Amino acid sequence: MAKLKQIAEGWKNNLTPKHFLDDQIIRVANERMSICNACEEHSSNKKNYITMRLDAHCTDCGCTLSAKTKCLTCECPLKKWLAVTPPENETT
Repeated sequence: MAKLKQIAEGWKNNLTPKHFLDDQIIRVANERMSICNACEEHSSNKKNYITMRLDAHCTDCGCTLSAKTKCLTCECPLKKWLAVTPPENETT
């Protein structure tokens, strides 16, 4: 159930972030995406990786990176970046 909440949070923040979190989400997502872009598990960094997916995703956890990196309560399964607690501890 916690994973479903995190998936929903990432997509919600990707599509319509709360205004008081806009700057934090953008900053955190940019930092995380730069880490993900250099990671060997990024779908575009895998040699001989065949997939039907068109999105940039993590081949370890399967998450779409544009949403996962914007989920403040999520962390990288490889521990390359950790969860961030929003200022108002916003979880919904």
